[in-house]
Amino acid sequence: MEIKSFIDDNMPRFISEWASLISIPSVSCQAEHKADMQRCAERWCELLVAAGADKAEIMPSEGNPMVYAEYCYDPSPSTKTVLVYAHYDVMPVEPLSEWRTDPWHAQIVDGRLYARGADDDKGQAMIQVKAFEYMRLTRQLRCNVKFIFEGEEEIGSPSLNAFLHQHRDLLKSDIILVSDTSMIGKETPSITTGLRGLAYWQIEVTGPNRDLHSGHFGGAVANPLNVLCKMLASVTDENGRIVVPGFYDDVLPIPEKERQMIAQIPFSLEQYKKAIGVDEVSGETGYSTLERNSCRPSFDICGMWGGYTGEGSKTVLPSKAYAKISCRLVANQDHEKISKTFADYLLSIAPRSVKVKVTPMHGGQGYVCPIDLPEYKAAEAGFAKAFGKLPLAARRGGSIPIIADFEQVLGVKTILMGFGLEQNAIHSPNESFDLDVFKKGIEAVAEFYRILSTC
Repeated sequence: MEIKSFIDDNMPRFISEWASLISIPSVSCQAEHKADMQRCAERWCELLVAAGADKAEIMPSEGNPMVYAEYCYDPSPSTKTVLVYAHYDVMPVEPLSEWRTDPWHAQIVDGRLYARGADDDKGQAMIQVKAFEYMRLTRQLRCNVKFIFEGEEEIGSPSLNAFLHQHRDLLKSDIILVSDTSMIGKETPSITTGLRGLAYWQIEVTGPNRDLHSGHFGGAVANPLNVLCKMLASVTDENGRIVVPGFYDDVLPIPEKERQMIAQIPFSLEQYKKAIGVDEVSGETGYSTLERNSCRPSFDICGMWGGYTGEGSKTVLPSKAYAKISCRLVANQDHEKISKTFADYLLSIAPRSVKVKVTPMHGGQGYVCPIDLPEYKAAEAGFAKAFGKLPLAARRGGSIPIIADFEQVLGVKTILMGFGLEQNAIHSPNESFDLDVFKKGIEAVAEFYRILSTC
């Protein structure tokens, strides 16, 4: 059976199954939906077995249950095994007043399915399961496939790392396949090849033992807010580079082939500036805007406070000043190493007139997928067949720490074969998914398996 016919003939059933998942409000951050997490996991087990898995089961974790399923084509070590990751939890739907449809009832409008989880991640997980179903039905699947669906991704996957360590042998695989990312556009397919890591700190600067009258003490006693501003302003130089010693030691240059691909991404600098209301962009000298926000590290003050901020004026020299700061990191930079290096540097430049405390808060590793992997080439071929053109390799500026966890714990690379679009409005009211992209996604993943089976 040709795949397009399979998809068209079965779309009413696919949408019905998709809708059955959407109708379960699996909001992981709200305790009132605890029972819904179990129900959604059970429903996924039913669908995975119906799609051709040998077995599917709910496994306990430190938090919400994990869904595990597998299909064994050949247990011999020479046969490749793909581990498919997805998540079944979703974001809250509030504010309800901004939804044009019922967020828990899938509705199709103008070729798009609207509901919470339409894209993130029930829709994209459904793409994976239906491609697997087609390959099983037509007996073209010549590799082993495992599935691990978690219920805590939207709250930071707090239980996943321990689960990976506990079940390392069960999850043994040759490649991990994830559909939880986006493409540049419907007409510009792309594969996410990189994600930035993160390091985050809170800084506390203490000066005098109480707030002081700025007339009596101003100019004679160090102002913690002034000191903090000066310290943070000195972190980057006139070329936009971070001056912390050793910060760039592990930063790898962007391969020229990737820079050429980035240059092909449709991008209007003028529209970009207009959309965010700025007259000029800023960043590290020698790199384009798209390179700066995806392939290079960055430093940002995320918040700063201290002193008097109420109505009117109060001439005060504050006792304390605070800031929250972050660095987006790139692959090969270790967030724990950077966290310590950065904290040590801030303490080293602090003047003796104040006391400085740097508290690391959280972080995660970056990730880069080599574009010469056979599995990447299979994904590339899948996109090309479904969308009619080769996908661009595109790094993203955000962070998905679990991808680095997969590599560190399981020792396996991940292919980020996502089909989301910006207009899908994930996490927002009126989340949706383009049904044409849904169909092409199934075709692309099926072709990935077909190519991989011949490698």
